[in-house]
Amino acid sequence: MVQPCCVSPLQSLETSFLALVREHQRIIHKVCRMYADDADDRQDLFQEVVLQLWRAFPSFRGDAKITTWLYRVALNVAISDLRKKKARPEPDKLNDQFINIKDDTVQAFQDENVQLLYKAIEHLSQVEKALVMLYLEEHSYDEIAEIMGITANNARVKMHRLQEKLRKIMATIS
Repeated sequence: MVQPCCVSPLQSLETSFLALVREHQRIIHKVCRMYADDADDRQDLFQEVVLQLWRAFPSFRGDAKITTWLYRVALNVAISDLRKKKARPEPDKLNDQFINIKDDTVQAFQDENVQLLYKAIEHLSQVEKALVMLYLEEHSYDEIAEIMGITANNARVKMHRLQEKLRKIMATIS
């Protein structure tokens, strides 16, 4: 067993970070599933999110809940990644060895109704996708507002409009 006095600050930081990623990996995987179409792209996005979280981790002050911070970083990376993909036709693939954490959300996406919902979500804008994902994760409007940088009332209004929009889209694709 390693004595506390012998653990370097970097080892302690790495251990804390890996524990955080393992504990909240579902958040990262769900963001990746929402913004990437195939498994390779999802893995690449996951790695980029984890890399950005690692870079930002030492400066996390705890002003917000850790999950709020995770969502904010993950969504910013996902949206930035989409913008980059649109700007260049064929993105380079990232090396698969950075971090490999199993995506256990696959089973939840097998249901036919869930698949239909996610097909409809594909028709939404980047910001709309983020709102829907947070709503489906059962975050309160206050939490959604904090993560998205909008007011809780604005989150409610947007979500109500998005529900109507998704109903219309689902009716046309079913």
